[in-house]
Amino acid sequence: MASVGTAAPKKPWYRILYVQVLFAIALGVVVGWLWPNIATNDWIKALGDGFIRLIRMVIAPIIFCTVVSGISHIQDARKVGRVGIKALVYFEIVSTFALVIGLIIGNLVPIGDGLAGKANAAAVASFAKQAEAQKSVDFVLNIIPDSVVGALAKGDILQVLLFAILFGFSLMAMGERGARLRDLVDETSHAIFGVIGIVMKAAPFGAFGAMAYTIGKFGPAALGDLLGLIAVFYVTAALFVVVVLGTIARIVGFNIFRFIAYIKDELLIVLGTSSSESALPQLMEKLERLGCSKPVVGLVVPTGYSFNLDGTNIYMTLATLFIGHALGVHLSLEQQLLILVVAMLTSKGASGVTGAGFITLAATLTVVNPALVPGMAIVFSIDKFMSEVRALTNITGNGIAAIVVAWWEGELDRDALNAGLRRQIDPSDVETAVTTG
Repeated sequence: MASVGTAAPKKPWYRILYVQVLFAIALGVVVGWLWPNIATNDWIKALGDGFIRLIRMVIAPIIFCTVVSGISHIQDARKVGRVGIKALVYFEIVSTFALVIGLIIGNLVPIGDGLAGKANAAAVASFAKQAEAQKSVDFVLNIIPDSVVGALAKGDILQVLLFAILFGFSLMAMGERGARLRDLVDETSHAIFGVIGIVMKAAPFGAFGAMAYTIGKFGPAALGDLLGLIAVFYVTAALFVVVVLGTIARIVGFNIFRFIAYIKDELLIVLGTSSSESALPQLMEKLERLGCSKPVVGLVVPTGYSFNLDGTNIYMTLATLFIGHALGVHLSLEQQLLILVVAMLTSKGASGVTGAGFITLAATLTVVNPALVPGMAIVFSIDKFMSEVRALTNITGNGIAAIVVAWWEGELDRDALNAGLRRQIDPSDVETAVTTG
């Protein structure tokens, strides 16, 4: 039996995943900058798109298996509801902080003046049309799938989550009669994580393709006068993570910077692909190894994927104020408070929709002040450069949320948490140290 102090042999630096991804991102920037014609080739773009599709391929089944397994192993049905309520309360409180910070920074740094001439309303007409179609009743009804197979095939997270919760409760009610089916779900979950392990080996190629295509198509010069908004958004998101999430982490008893270092692989993959989906399954596995109970991770992370979009909330408030400055439209205090309410609702309804950030922005602008909608075209060209930070903030916030709810519920293994964050080694070593200790 391995001893607690025994760790697996260290990999050469060039075989470590985050090193490979970081190198691939840097190489993608260079190729996109120096050889844009090559970088915008369809096959280069396909590297990034293909990797994201490989990850999306397993998201629905892994969420289904994780949620079903987590609920079916719980003896008390009231616990599921308790965890869910705690998660939603946490989501709403932290999301409000994200929106308020965006409004405060947007007012303190009034960037965007003089850009009205660059608007092109036709470029965002499709997004505005989709936003008009997003009604609250449609969002609620859309949670209910036409069929289970259809929900899994489309990869609609909320629909899969609903069926998984119902199926998990059904298995829990079966008791011992459902033991074999529970074991089958557990084994299927392990097999899917094995698939993810194989797919993750292609992460450097996906990161290179996505970054090279982005830089090749837009180029540094494409940022122009909009660099100010990008910089302010980056700084605001960083402040939110360090100050708000950092304070929450300190209350729970861990360091936000150590947590960020622990999930560096996932963050770099998100940075390269601009999609938080690309790291979602691996994040869930790491959180379990960090001491969060499986039921908490299975409920909080998939739910947070739709209801805890901190980066998107910051983006919407900042972008709304930016467009107001650019178009010379003054937003009163009442309208800015209305942004908080509307953005809190619209950010829930567009998760998993193509161009979700833009659709939620259009929905928010339409309610707050329709005169702002044409100004969406001002930020259209740089949305790709902001999506990375939205995704990074979202996935970091959901990781923190799982730890907080596990701590709140009394199901956080403090030894595993301290071991993982202190050593910051390969998570499999943490798992070995905990199980053999």
